[in-house]
Amino acid sequence: MTGQVYRLHSTLELPLETVYDHFEADPDLPPEVASVDITRRKNTLIISAVSDDESISKYTPTAQLKASISETRVFTEEEEELRNGPRWGEDGEEEEERDEPLGELIEVAAFKGDRETVLQNTALQYPMFLVLCDIARLAEKGTLTAIAELDGELQATRIVEGEDRPATIEVVEGPNANSSSSSGVNWRDNEFI
Repeated sequence: MTGQVYRLHSTLELPLETVYDHFEADPDLPPEVASVDITRRKNTLIISAVSDDESISKYTPTAQLKASISETRVFTEEEEELRNGPRWGEDGEEEEERDEPLGELIEVAAFKGDRETVLQNTALQYPMFLVLCDIARLAEKGTLTAIAELDGELQATRIVEGEDRPATIEVVEGPNANSSSSSGVNWRDNEFI
């Protein structure tokens, strides 16, 4: 399988524990990926592809997924109501603030950004894109959109809040299509540089 990812944009967020559980459950990885290495460096999670192809040098950087890690508080429905509504006591007086915070504090992995931010390096890039799609199907929050090529054909991918959605590729004129309009600065002929 040969493929390449041309455009990718991700706003995926999911609990860090869900990401770890996914890889501990021994998921079906693409055939080119023997396994993945998961590394955490402070507030960054890096999931790197390990190739089973001996023609790829051990010094060749393989594709990796990169996520930022942050803490967030998750609330149950009852806690959300208590948090948002006024707090009245039994005697009609407003209650004092609680000492203990509501909700559970969890770590969240955010795969956010464009291709170079989320999916780095080119060796095994397409197989790791497929791994990212599997992670996107686990996320309850966020969207993954991409244009990729597989065996000479373009494919559009759109996964919204864990569900695959229809996607199409639309060809439009780019910003350089109208070369007659000179709305920008011509840096090459600028006499002040």
